[in-house]
Amino acid sequence: MERLNEEQIEKELENLPEWKRLDEKWIERRYRFKDFLNGVRFVDQIAKYAERKQHHPFISIDYKVVTLKISSWQMKGLTDLDFEMVKYFDELYEKADK
Repeated sequence: MERLNEEQIEKELENLPEWKRLDEKWIERRYRFKDFLNGVRFVDQIAKYAERKQHHPFISIDYKVVTLKISSWQMKGLTDLDFEMVKYFDELYEKADK
């Protein structure tokens, strides 16, 4: 796992318009749900996937909004694994009961 350079990060983000860059190390996305429990079920799926990958995003549940923030601590920045995971998060959201 290697840290991505600026060009690589920008290229990845072009295909992920909902994900916002917070700084050189973090990206974030907010997911909206019709009710609290749908968001909690989504978070449960995220947590199980993160455990399998042994790479964990920051997760915040604010009533009907789930915010995910991710980075690779060991690499002090963003890596391919971060982008692989956020693409999966987005796939889960597309299948979720929103």
